[in-house]
Amino acid sequence: MGLSWGRNHFKTSQFCLTNIKMKQIMATTVLTIEDLQDFKKDLLQEMKQLFQSQKGAPAKKWLKSTEVRKMLGISPGTLQNLRINGTLPYTKMGGVIFYDHEEILRILADNRVNNSLHS
Repeated sequence: MGLSWGRNHFKTSQFCLTNIKMKQIMATTVLTIEDLQDFKKDLLQEMKQLFQSQKGAPAKKWLKSTEVRKMLGISPGTLQNLRINGTLPYTKMGGVIFYDHEEILRILADNRVNNSLHS
Protein backbone atom coordinates (compact mmCIF):
# COMPACT_ATOMS: atom_id res chain seq x y z
CA MET A 1 0.00 0.00 0.00
CA GLY A 2 1.28 3.37 -0.89
CA LEU A 3 0.79 6.62 0.95
CA SER A 4 -2.36 8.43 0.03
CA TRP A 5 -2.56 12.22 0.06
CA GLY A 6 -6.31 12.26 -0.09
CA ARG A 7 -8.98 13.98 1.93
CA ASN A 8 -8.08 12.26 5.18
CA HIS A 9 -4.55 13.67 5.12
CA PHE A 10 -5.89 17.16 4.43
CA LYS A 11 -8.38 16.87 7.32
CA THR A 12 -5.65 15.60 9.64
CA SER A 13 -3.34 18.49 8.69
CA GLN A 14 -6.15 20.98 9.08
CA PHE A 15 -6.99 19.53 12.52
CA CYS A 16 -3.33 19.82 13.61
CA LEU A 17 -3.15 23.47 12.52
CA THR A 18 -6.44 24.28 14.23
CA ASN A 19 -5.24 22.53 17.38
CA ILE A 20 -1.99 24.53 17.36
CA LYS A 21 -3.91 27.80 16.92
CA MET A 22 -6.22 26.90 19.81
CA LYS A 23 -3.22 26.25 22.05
CA GLN A 24 -1.78 29.64 21.08
CA ILE A 25 -5.06 31.35 21.87
CA MET A 26 -5.32 29.57 25.20
CA ALA A 27 -1.82 30.73 26.12
CA THR A 28 -2.89 34.38 25.75
CA THR A 29 -3.23 36.29 29.01
CA VAL A 30 -6.65 37.68 29.73
CA LEU A 31 -6.77 41.16 31.27
CA THR A 32 -9.61 42.14 33.52
CA ILE A 33 -10.96 45.60 34.22
CA GLU A 34 -9.32 45.36 37.63
CA ASP A 35 -5.94 44.68 35.98
CA LEU A 36 -6.36 47.78 33.81
CA GLN A 37 -7.38 49.90 36.80
CA ASP A 38 -4.30 48.72 38.72
CA PHE A 39 -2.11 49.54 35.73
CA LYS A 40 -3.66 53.02 35.50
CA LYS A 41 -3.11 53.61 39.21
CA ASP A 42 0.54 52.50 39.01
CA LEU A 43 1.19 54.59 35.89
CA LEU A 44 -0.33 57.73 37.42
CA GLN A 45 1.70 57.22 40.60
CA GLU A 46 4.94 56.91 38.61
CA MET A 47 4.10 60.02 36.57
CA LYS A 48 3.32 61.96 39.77
CA GLN A 49 6.69 60.96 41.26
CA LEU A 50 8.47 61.99 38.07
CA PHE A 51 6.83 65.43 38.05
CA GLN A 52 7.54 65.95 41.75
CA SER A 53 11.20 65.05 41.29
CA GLN A 54 11.51 67.78 38.63
CA LYS A 55 9.35 70.35 40.41
CA GLY A 56 11.06 73.69 40.76
CA ALA A 57 13.96 72.74 38.52
CA PRO A 58 13.99 74.18 35.02
CA ALA A 59 14.26 71.74 32.17
CA LYS A 60 17.40 73.58 31.07
CA LYS A 61 19.60 76.38 32.33
CA TRP A 62 19.80 78.44 29.13
CA LEU A 63 16.68 79.61 27.29
CA LYS A 64 16.33 80.95 23.76
CA SER A 65 14.46 84.16 22.95
CA THR A 66 11.21 82.40 21.98
CA GLU A 67 11.18 80.50 25.27
CA VAL A 68 11.78 83.69 27.27
CA ARG A 69 9.04 85.51 25.38
CA LYS A 70 6.59 82.70 26.16
CA MET A 71 7.70 82.58 29.79
CA LEU A 72 7.24 86.34 30.29
CA GLY A 73 4.36 86.82 27.85
CA ILE A 74 6.13 89.61 25.95
CA SER A 75 6.67 90.55 22.31
CA PRO A 76 9.98 90.27 20.42
CA GLY A 77 10.30 94.08 20.54
CA THR A 78 9.86 94.18 24.31
CA LEU A 79 12.47 91.48 24.76
CA GLN A 80 14.86 93.44 22.55
CA ASN A 81 14.25 96.59 24.64
CA LEU A 82 15.00 94.65 27.84
CA ARG A 83 18.32 93.57 26.30
CA ILE A 84 19.23 97.01 24.98
CA ASN A 85 18.51 98.88 28.23
CA GLY A 86 20.45 96.30 30.26
CA THR A 87 17.48 94.98 32.24
CA LEU A 88 17.91 91.45 30.97
CA PRO A 89 21.45 90.07 30.61
CA TYR A 90 22.10 87.66 27.76
CA THR A 91 24.79 85.65 26.03
CA LYS A 92 25.17 85.56 22.27
CA MET A 93 26.81 82.63 20.51
CA GLY A 94 26.82 82.19 16.76
CA GLY A 95 23.94 84.59 16.27
CA VAL A 96 21.74 82.84 18.85
CA ILE A 97 20.83 84.73 22.02
CA PHE A 98 20.60 82.77 25.28
CA TYR A 99 19.20 83.85 28.66
CA ASP A 100 19.99 82.32 32.05
CA HIS A 101 16.75 80.94 33.51
CA GLU A 102 17.81 81.58 37.11
CA GLU A 103 18.82 85.15 36.26
CA ILE A 104 15.39 85.84 34.79
CA LEU A 105 13.73 84.53 37.96
CA ARG A 106 16.06 86.67 40.12
CA ILE A 107 15.28 89.82 38.09
CA LEU A 108 11.55 89.15 38.41
CA ALA A 109 11.89 88.76 42.19
CA ASP A 110 14.08 91.89 42.52
CA ASN A 111 11.58 94.01 40.57
CA ARG A 112 8.51 92.75 42.39
CA VAL A 113 6.14 95.52 43.42
CA ASN A 114 3.84 95.04 46.39
CA ASN A 115 0.66 97.05 45.92
CA SER A 116 -0.71 96.83 49.43
CA LEU A 117 -2.83 99.75 50.62
CA HIS A 118 -1.80 101.17 53.97
CA SER A 119 -4.36 102.94 56.15
